[in-house]
Amino acid sequence: MNNFKIKVILAAMLFSSCEKVIDLKLDNAEPVVVIDGGLSDQNENQVIKVSKTYNFTEPNKFNGVTGAKVVLTRPNGSTINYNEIAPGIYQSAKFRGVTGVRYALDVTIDGKIYSAASTMPGKVMLDSLSFRQFNFFGKINTYVAVNYQDPVEVQNQYRYILKVKGKVEDDMVSEDRFNNGNSVSDVIFYKLDDLVSGDSLHVEFQCIDRNVYRYFYSLGQNAGNGGPPVSPANPVSNFNNGALGVFNAYTSSKRTAVIK
Repeated sequence: MNNFKIKVILAAMLFSSCEKVIDLKLDNAEPVVVIDGGLSDQNENQVIKVSKTYNFTEPNKFNGVTGAKVVLTRPNGSTINYNEIAPGIYQSAKFRGVTGVRYALDVTIDGKIYSAASTMPGKVMLDSLSFRQFNFFGKINTYVAVNYQDPVEVQNQYRYILKVKGKVEDDMVSEDRFNNGNSVSDVIFYKLDDLVSGDSLHVEFQCIDRNVYRYFYSLGQNAGNGGPPVSPANPVSNFNNGALGVFNAYTSSKRTAVIK
């Protein structure tokens, strides 16, 4: 028995001595333009964010691009110019988008134009929020569900943005492939067990076009939402010329719930 203990100790020492520090050599990459913004059906200042990627070793920050030209074009040819209000943040005067209209966005940086287009879908209202409980391995967890009526004979794509105590905690998309024309109650699987009486949560319910849905769906797949993560890849952008990000013309409906 003593010899056995000695062998175990020696084996443990041998394996511990085999640890090796690996120094990863990450090549720097050329910065890539990232354009992120939307156009809602609300009468508000519409915002477009323009930035560039940075190397892996640099601090995580918003690398805003200054001096860009940001122009929105309507189908009748009229245009709206966005003004830079902070480095990389471009804002329009207050106006609202119109459902069924295809909007084109052009962002010019150092003489190069990055273009995208998005059609604002018909509006579906978020009827209510409700709370659902599920038992996972003997533990009961509480989640919020979004409730709405999906229109029949129309292909719809939706985006749910969950804010808890003012902070975005989940951002997911769905489609009506299996719920067309039905009364829908979709659960957002973010656990609410840490909330106490008086805490609030807020859900923005967006109707988005198909290309925007593909972008957020691929973004969620990279993060492992709805299953194991896939091989890392850039989400499918609707911008040309190699820009990342998305331009999203959407309708918006919002609801707030307070924990009692």
